[in-house]
Amino acid sequence: MEHAKGTPAAKMEPEPRLRARVKVRPKAQLTLPEEIRRALHIGEGDEVEFAVQNDGTVTIRGYVSIPTDQAWFFTPEWLAGEREADEDIAAGRGTVHESAEDMFDHLDSLGSADE
Repeated sequence: MEHAKGTPAAKMEPEPRLRARVKVRPKAQLTLPEEIRRALHIGEGDEVEFAVQNDGTVTIRGYVSIPTDQAWFFTPEWLAGEREADEDIAAGRGTVHESAEDMFDHLDSLGSADE
C-alpha cells in the first residue's frame, strides 16, 4: 500500500481497546489508572509483568497472587473437572433435588466410586 505521494504507508496498528498515559514519579514509580487496573483484573498487592518486544511494544499482564492453601483449586486436574462440570451443566446433564436429604439419598444409591 502506498500513499498518494508514492511513499509507503506506515503499518496500521489496530486501535487499542483502552489507552492511558501516566507520569513516572520519583524512584521510577507510577500509578496505574483505575480503568487499566480493572482491565487487568488486579488490585493492591497483585503482581504485574512487563514484556518488552524488539519493536518497543510493551505488554503488561496482571497476576493475582493465590494463597498457598487455595492453590489446589488451580491445578490442571481440578480446572479440567471444573470445565467438565460447566459443560455438563450447560448441556442440561445433571440431577436436580428438592432437598439436601434427597441429594444424599441419590448419591448413596449410586454407591462408592471405590466399589
